[in-house]
Amino acid sequence: MPRILGVDIPNEKPVYVSLTYLYGIGRVTALDICFKLEINPQMKAKDLTDDELSRIVNVLDTDYSVEGQLRRTTQQDIARLRDIQSYRGIRHRRGLPVRGQNTQTNARTRKGGKKTVAGKKGVKDARH
Repeated sequence: MPRILGVDIPNEKPVYVSLTYLYGIGRVTALDICFKLEINPQMKAKDLTDDELSRIVNVLDTDYSVEGQLRRTTQQDIARLRDIQSYRGIRHRRGLPVRGQNTQTNARTRKGGKKTVAGKKGVKDARH
């Protein structure tokens, strides 16, 4: 398995698909990298030479923000929003959806499992 920026990329997949295993690299960016370095995107990752691997690493270091650097930047941006107490920062702090999604019935991924409120059944029975 070739190792790029601390990530093992799969051997049996084409180079452009293997590059998408890096955080911050999608298919379009992976294809751009392959064409910039004149590497056949359909070639298997195990067939990459050491020279080609080093050229890929150099391009990723100079032109792109990927892996740890990108994760760190994202976390710093979220921390800044929390510190200035913007609307988005408050939503991040409370674990609620940040981008305006409906929360009355959905948002279970952000909010976690359902929290049942006790006593509702008894209140209904007391009315009748």
